[in-house]
Amino acid sequence: MVHSDWDDWLVRDVEDASPDGVSIWYLGCNGFIVKGREGTTIFIDPYVGLGDPPRTVRMIPVPFSPADVTEADAVLATHEHTDHVHGPSQAPILENTGATFYAPDDSLAVAREDENWTDEWNVRDDQLSEVAEGDTVEIGEFTLHVEPAHDPDASHPVSYVLEHDAGTVFHGGDTKPGEAFDRIGEAYDIDLGVLAFGTVGQIPDKETREPKRTRWYNDENQLVETAAALELDRVVPTHWDMWKGLTADPKVLHHHAKSFDYPRELEIIEIGDRVDLPA
Repeated sequence: MVHSDWDDWLVRDVEDASPDGVSIWYLGCNGFIVKGREGTTIFIDPYVGLGDPPRTVRMIPVPFSPADVTEADAVLATHEHTDHVHGPSQAPILENTGATFYAPDDSLAVAREDENWTDEWNVRDDQLSEVAEGDTVEIGEFTLHVEPAHDPDASHPVSYVLEHDAGTVFHGGDTKPGEAFDRIGEAYDIDLGVLAFGTVGQIPDKETREPKRTRWYNDENQLVETAAALELDRVVPTHWDMWKGLTADPKVLHHHAKSFDYPRELEIIEIGDRVDLPA
């Protein structure tokens, strides 16, 4: 059972909200809740685990308990890493709400084979739905497009484009710059994009536990390069708050972005914050 540092106020805030268009809450790490005006609620990469101390140490609060979630239509995973596919964080949401878990094949393998979600929780196998690049899925008032991602540390990452009458949201998971993003930027009018940002640190190796120079996320130039290719109106940097040794200051992105046409706006938010795409 996951214990929330914030009790259930964030979950209740989301469930009580009535967006004019689309509202988006940041869960820290790379997690979000997206809710539309008709009530469709989508979780993207929600993670409330503590990491694997002392290798990966969570630096932010656990903002909610998955057992407290009573409204969700879908949970999306961008790739198979633990902070993106995690049974204790996500399976109780499926169990409580009947939501569908959408993820690429290697992510579903974690849920089905490594963590046995259907045995450990009251989750049906038909709640686990495989998606791949090029797929389009209707989720309530949203249209979900599955697009490529470029994350050399993942075996099969994808990015997601959520279209709604009020605007379009892009979530890149832990992607770095990639060849597909110029095409994606031309194909969609993206109002708000989410890109992972961090620094380089000395993280203990998974096998030897010896310190190893580690870069998991975009640096300043990579993030702006990706945002420019995607032609983002607003970019939200994520992941910079999460792991001890890899945290970063997103304010430095102002200097790197100011001479480019995109992103037009840098939106720095903290865990628990809400941003809106008005109608």
